[in-house]
Amino acid sequence: MNKNIRIIIIALLLIAVGIVIAMKQNGTKDASPQQSTAQSSENNQASNTKTAMPHLLDLGAGKCVPCRMMKPILEELTREYKDHMRVTFIDVWENPDAGEKYGIRMIPTQIFHDAQGQELFRHEGFYSKEDILAKWNELGIKLPTSSAIAVSSGHQTTSGQQETP
Repeated sequence: MNKNIRIIIIALLLIAVGIVIAMKQNGTKDASPQQSTAQSSENNQASNTKTAMPHLLDLGAGKCVPCRMMKPILEELTREYKDHMRVTFIDVWENPDAGEKYGIRMIPTQIFHDAQGQELFRHEGFYSKEDILAKWNELGIKLPTSSAIAVSSGHQTTSGQQETP
């Protein structure tokens, strides 16, 4: 009885592996929430090419845990620094050519480009918002602080009073 259960488990595992391989070869993709983020980010990138700005490119995947941890950071950077830098996410499981194009060895990978498109630095693994902003500063790209952006957009100041635009 115990031997039969082992055989069934092994057979099920082999079938599951076969299905995954077949799906990859046929190009079957599941629509992940990050896929739409990547597409909208790429559309934003195309519309922003007229304005030369530093660019943070994050290459990852929707089902990668550190990549999912990066998603809210990238969204926050996109929102807060929209007038100062471009932020793009590319899902390399959905777009494997991008992984090859950028020579990705592990995900997530963040690539920092200057306003002319030159790669300045790359980081592999999770990268906090504070570390990203510190790296821009270290690279000589001066971005406004979050509090300066908040003040200029009419958000709360450090004294707790509302600025009027």
